Amino acid sequence: MTRTRVVWLLLATAVPGLLFAPVFGLWALVPPVAAAVVACYAVFELCLAVAALRPWRPLLGLLAGALALVEVALFDTTRSGLPTPDSLARLVAGVTESWQLTLQSTWPVRPEADLLLFVPLLVLLTALVGVELLRWPAAAVLPSLVLLVLSQTFVAVSGAVATLVALAYGVAVAGLFLSPARSAVALTAGLSVVAGVAALAVPTGPAYSVRQNQFAHVPLPREVSPLTEVAARLADPDAEVFRYTSDTPVDRWRLVVLDGFNGVTWTASDRYRRLGAEITPPAGVAVPTTRHSARVTVPGGQRWLPSQAMPTSVAGAARPFVDQETGTLLLPERGGPVTYELRWREPFGDLSGLADAAVSSEVRPGDLGTVRQEIAALAAEATRHARPTFRTALVLEQYLSGNYKVATGSQLPTGSGWPQLREFLLDTKRGTSEQFAASYVLLARIVGIPARLAVGYRAPREPVGGEVVVRNKDVLAWPEVAVEGVGWVPLDPAGTASDAGPAPTKLAEVMAKARAELPPPDEKLPDPPVPAPAPVAQPSPWGGLGALALRGLAGLLVLLVAVLLAVPVWKSARTLRRKRSTGVRGVVGAWWEARDLLRAHGARITPGMTARDLAAVSEGAVVDGLHRLAVHLDTALWSGAGADKGTVTAAWEAVAEIRAALARRPLGARIRAVFAIR
Repeated sequence: MTRTRVVWLLLATAVPGLLFAPVFGLWALVPPVAAAVVACYAVFELCLAVAALRPWRPLLGLLAGALALVEVALFDTTRSGLPTPDSLARLVAGVTESWQLTLQSTWPVRPEADLLLFVPLLVLLTALVGVELLRWPAAAVLPSLVLLVLSQTFVAVSGAVATLVALAYGVAVAGLFLSPARSAVALTAGLSVVAGVAALAVPTGPAYSVRQNQFAHVPLPREVSPLTEVAARLADPDAEVFRYTSDTPVDRWRLVVLDGFNGVTWTASDRYRRLGAEITPPAGVAVPTTRHSARVTVPGGQRWLPSQAMPTSVAGAARPFVDQETGTLLLPERGGPVTYELRWREPFGDLSGLADAAVSSEVRPGDLGTVRQEIAALAAEATRHARPTFRTALVLEQYLSGNYKVATGSQLPTGSGWPQLREFLLDTKRGTSEQFAASYVLLARIVGIPARLAVGYRAPREPVGGEVVVRNKDVLAWPEVAVEGVGWVPLDPAGTASDAGPAPTKLAEVMAKARAELPPPDEKLPDPPVPAPAPVAQPSPWGGLGALALRGLAGLLVLLVAVLLAVPVWKSARTLRRKRSTGVRGVVGAWWEARDLLRAHGARITPGMTARDLAAVSEGAVVDGLHRLAVHLDTALWSGAGADKGTVTAAWEAVAEIRAALARRPLGARIRAVFAIR
């Protein structure tokens, strides 16, 4: 076990640890991973210097690595630089909890020790096991290979990055085998690992991740739903809810999105994650987006925080959970006032074709409960019996805003189940934004338009940069429709979302123009062109488990080919090494070369055989070469004169004669001899 091999092994261990960079960020991982690797090497050097400590090397490595991680990642738990019981508790949590908290977070994760600690701990464990197995290099590689596969289940690298990573890992693995006699094997092994890892990292469709169904188990607040509070808030209009300052005009603020309906109540999704460093745009948004920010102060009370449709990050006192599909921010345990800085994205660019856009085919319309026949007929009438498109969604909005009235006064209707909505749609035709939004969502779902219900507040029109106070009178419920390539687009069937004035956002401006261009209510909508049917894609064998199996098979085939090629390469390297020997070793090397050549061609050779013994059981021109080689062996080993350069040359000429005789054998026999491992 040499220092060089230990260094190569630790490098091969560090590379998979740094492959967690898409989860935490590269520079957040470098210090703790480096601390674990350096601590492991320091213990190795200590045990080399003090032989009595070698039996205790794994335990010493574990203690040194844990101490290094405490000093680097958990320094806030130390006292005068020394670990505390809290340090030990955090290390234990790093083993038992941090990996799961990471899977339950949005990525990239906040680079906090409570989340990323499991990565350097895995690197430390892998390094310790690898060092103990280093007397068998092939076995020492296996722990780091397991760590490499684990890192790819979190986030798989691909493309040029995968090639560079595979090259780095392959070179480190090859270094374990480096020696004058095994340099060719090392190179071949490194290249085979490069090819195998690159094959596993090639993107072949949606990558599997253990994070896909790992959501945080957050109990939803057991308090009144914001939807049922609409009428009560309108009855106390001047009470302050929150205040904010923003760098751009805001259209509305959302608290919660409700997409589940059983005929009586509306429910929100529970697919929350811990909010990481930044959130990417949700799937299905193809249009360009622009970024905005606002500083929000919430006095207290509600656990849902004011948010936007596509939040990217939250900084400040709040560490909320987030539903990435809806943009909802949730603090399960709220105490006093909360101040935070919210950053979000909004659709921008060319939205001129929004009115003609199709509704999303990836989102199912949603639950309806039990629908009466008269309600289904009303839905068809309100959408003019048109196919479900975004223009149809605008027509439905136009129908509700033109045929129903917003309730005012002290007696405001409440409720958003089917009994209250049937009364609103068929009898009173008077309601708050609660009834307008809930009715819109259900009518849209009846005709096949994917819709959901959001609850929040309209944004008062105030000068940008000044502090804006949002009050109870600004409470609002509104529907949202899933549009292909744009995402969820908010609508306003009650007509109360904004004060009079210019549209505050690009999307609101485009929506106002699309509403103005709708045909009159008594005119039938023109049917949009029927899209050509997409070719039916044949199921690819490279998807799901088939992808893993086929890529694994490809990696094994590559490795098999590399191993086969390693045999002749290693034999050539062995021959060159023997030819460089001088004196008696040079003559004996020629004998070993002749013996190995004949063994590869099927000759039965025992350890005690001499060159003359082998000649006695051989035939053809090989016999003459063996007899000449036997003479040179006698001269070198038994004459007492040794072997000069001429004797060594003559011995290798005899080997060349044997090789030429074997070259006249059938092609199949020669190929088998090239790859024979004997």
